[in-house]
Amino acid sequence: MKKIALIGSTGSIGVQVLNAVRRHPNTFKIVALVANGKTKAFMRQVKEFNPVMYATAADNKEAALRCAECEDADIVFNAAPGFVGLEYSLRAVRAKKTLALANKETLVCGGEFFMRIAEQNGAEIIPVDSEHSAIFQCLGFNRKTPFKKLIITASGGAFRGYTEEQLKSVTPAQALKHPTWKMGKKITIDSATMMNKAYEIIEAHELYNAPYSKLDAVIQPSSIVHSMVEFTDGAVLAQLGEPDMEVPIQLALTYPKRMTTEAKHLSFKQLFSLEFIPLNKKDYPLFSLAIDCGKEGGTLPCALNAADEIAVKAFLDGKIAFTDIYTTVAQVMSTTSRFEIVSYKQLADVDRNARWKAQKIIYKLSK
Repeated sequence: MKKIALIGSTGSIGVQVLNAVRRHPNTFKIVALVANGKTKAFMRQVKEFNPVMYATAADNKEAALRCAECEDADIVFNAAPGFVGLEYSLRAVRAKKTLALANKETLVCGGEFFMRIAEQNGAEIIPVDSEHSAIFQCLGFNRKTPFKKLIITASGGAFRGYTEEQLKSVTPAQALKHPTWKMGKKITIDSATMMNKAYEIIEAHELYNAPYSKLDAVIQPSSIVHSMVEFTDGAVLAQLGEPDMEVPIQLALTYPKRMTTEAKHLSFKQLFSLEFIPLNKKDYPLFSLAIDCGKEGGTLPCALNAADEIAVKAFLDGKIAFTDIYTTVAQVMSTTSRFEIVSYKQLADVDRNARWKAQKIIYKLSK
């Protein structure tokens, strides 16, 4: 019986974790639950799974953070969205817990600082993102397996093929119509700008100790190939499947064993495409900006993420144009200095300052 502390239980990923527990009640047990607010959905979860610990961050942040250190937990599944997820991840690895990581900001914002703390405490990190789960599988569930290149796939988002002029007038409703995946609003917009893919490159740099020269991204419109690994002898291994998060979510809990899911299986009796299209970086200026920040490292990716969160929300709220997301983030980064990461408190200050800068820029753009 694997005991799970679930952070972010009412979000899309968290709900799917609980579905995995329902599917295999003799394999998994929920011992801690955390959500942002005490909603009816959260209280129904508490009643159903009867965890030994539960808390809502909005009501008692310290109690919520303690759930990531739950003594009864064999694994902490961090599905919290945004920068706040980093603090849960730090608590978990400092408590020497195995961490199933679905929170991008842990590695994007925490970077080498977080990985060093995890290593010092002997905490295992299991990737949950479909792309990093695919790489993990291709590496034989061993993040230290040698490779020549990691190739991360992207759908191209809702506006692949649009001109810059066309992008100026696209609406939030259009942007949220992802061609293959069903995801939350923030990540769907980041998919359209390709910021999400840049984040995944930064994450892969940390997760697999990969220099940026060994990391690449390619567009695979059908989202059937989730990512690939090229080896020294020229062999390329790919992980395929329908665009469904059930498999990587459950696999993070069961690997190397595989168990049944409700995910749709690929049918080789039906025609489907494995087309690959080179990523034209000129079409996705945020991608290049983010990769440059990743290469610089330190506190810059944290500021980048904060600016992007504010800009995406402003676009979704109808305050700025889609193309102004890049304008906002680029202006924030042009006035942001790089420092080595020394503490979570420092990162929280960087995050707060970048958000403030972004809000000032958005105010001017929206006038």
